[in-house]
Amino acid sequence: MAAHLGDAFPATGERVAVVGCGTSWFIAQSCAALRETSGAGETDAWPASGFPVGRRYDRVVLISRSGTTTEVLELAAALRGSAVLTGVSADGSAPLAAAVDHAVVLDHADEQSVVQTRFATSALALFRAALGESLDAAVADAERALAGELPAAAVTAEQHTFLGTGWTYGLAQEAALKLREAAGAWTEAYPAMEYRHGPISVTGPGRAVWVFGGLPVGLEEEIGATGGALVAGSDPHRSAGRGTALSGGEPLDPMADLVRAQRLAVAVALEAGLDPDTPRHLTRSVILGEGGR
Repeated sequence: MAAHLGDAFPATGERVAVVGCGTSWFIAQSCAALRETSGAGETDAWPASGFPVGRRYDRVVLISRSGTTTEVLELAAALRGSAVLTGVSADGSAPLAAAVDHAVVLDHADEQSVVQTRFATSALALFRAALGESLDAAVADAERALAGELPAAAVTAEQHTFLGTGWTYGLAQEAALKLREAAGAWTEAYPAMEYRHGPISVTGPGRAVWVFGGLPVGLEEEIGATGGALVAGSDPHRSAGRGTALSGGEPLDPMADLVRAQRLAVAVALEAGLDPDTPRHLTRSVILGEGGR
């Protein structure tokens, strides 16, 4: 896939910013962390509304499922000519495609639901492929994530805390957002090593901690001492049956574990009698009038 992207994606050594709003910002965080830790080049992630206009970047990648998000389009206009702009969206006819130098259209990943799921994982997969990763194992894991049973303790929990490290912190934030959007659930998200610095105080019986990627040493025991439930299906060091709740018992790729969290959001919403595709107070794209910014 990387060979087919041509000049649309950053070359090794470019100084890059990845930008989005909501889900796209969280995916941008994961993409930026993956690129920088791979050695491809310095990479920052920004919400479109908080981008430091005037800071030098060789390229800015703007992610927007709809291609119509006001803050993203305004930022593209402000940056035009100062950096190479790449837009990633699900609609090639939307304004974003015309506002950037290179448009990458994931129209196969478009979805009518207000809540993003397929586009988020597709955009992240695109970045990983552009960095030269093979996604064969992640795809197989995603199939397992779709077929397997959800962790019962997470389905019935009254509160969920999601944790991640490095690129999986963006996944943790995105998982928390999915439950808030689809089910109106009480969720929080933190870098895994920050969990001990206050957030652990909310954990207890009837509450769940879902960790993307590796568990910090000692955290499993500390969560157990609170009486909370641990879900760690993508920890590469965990053995079958220890918090994975997966068919086959093998740890998942963290991106596939996000698919499980998306399924959890649907399950919790349906249990509450809510429509997970049409959350209250939300629209599929945020388009602001003059008074909205």
